[in-house]
Amino acid sequence: MLVRAITAPGLRRWCRSQRGAAAACFPLGRALLGVRGAEAAAFLQGLLTNDVTQLVAEGDAPSALYAHALNVQGRCLYDVILYRLHRSTAEEPHILLECDSSVLDSIQQHLKLYKIRRKVTIAPCPDLSLWAVIPGDTSSLPKCADQALLLTPDPRAEVMGWRLIAKKGANLSEIIPGSQVGDVQDYHRHRYKQGIPEGVKDLPPGVALPLESNLAFMNGISFTKGCYIGQELTARTHHMGVIRKRLLPVTFPGPLPPAGIPEGADILTQAGKRAGKFRAGGGELGIALLRLAHLQEPLCIPLAGHRLELRATTPEWWPKGAAK
Repeated sequence: MLVRAITAPGLRRWCRSQRGAAAACFPLGRALLGVRGAEAAAFLQGLLTNDVTQLVAEGDAPSALYAHALNVQGRCLYDVILYRLHRSTAEEPHILLECDSSVLDSIQQHLKLYKIRRKVTIAPCPDLSLWAVIPGDTSSLPKCADQALLLTPDPRAEVMGWRLIAKKGANLSEIIPGSQVGDVQDYHRHRYKQGIPEGVKDLPPGVALPLESNLAFMNGISFTKGCYIGQELTARTHHMGVIRKRLLPVTFPGPLPPAGIPEGADILTQAGKRAGKFRAGGGELGIALLRLAHLQEPLCIPLAGHRLELRATTPEWWPKGAAK
């Protein structure tokens, strides 16, 4: 049974611009963790940057929320997307937590450490599969989706399309007629082109800062919700209003080295000043943490005796003036 099939107005406009194109469905290597019980939202509220109580609020509650779990120093531990599976406030809250599959065990331990006497159960969901759907025509929305649990716009940015949660082994062509299964590397290339970080390579645990990682631009933080782990540094940075570095999409116009580009490689200006660090990428596209002061300058990565040129850009979906 399909819990929710919904498109935001902006996403509908984008879909219309893609009219005639088939939706591409990408299988994601992300894990799903079920958090269920009367206190599920209150429990997650103290651990995540976003206002999780929205998922159990009466009225027009969102189907999905983006958030980070931070350590006590205010640095990112896990990037997550939360999904509401219960259909009304009369039902027991049931929230799915999407995370990088490589940290599934550690995030379970993290949650159970703070569970104490909360009335919640925490368990992996190996019977479910997660898909990213980059839509074509809005007519590809499912009319009957017995194999799907949820189809909702990606809460981070309209350009990321939809998130689909289905039963393991589900037939995607039945859920979204006319859709095609795509290569997940094409999904990651799309992410990098849009400057959307995802997973431990883009957001190294204990290293990445949420506001430098554009968490506020991606609807992933509430500055009014109250206390949560790691809030102090994040709130202070926000109220000071000075963020000198941000994650940005980068492209490499020239040939790439056969061994690829090392994750964490230093990025320099032509004058040799440190401008930032390369995080991760695919082919000629990638994502890097860069000082905004050097955004318009020629940049390079020193590799094996030569300099690999790169260009940084500001994503179109960012708020106007955000790169200043």
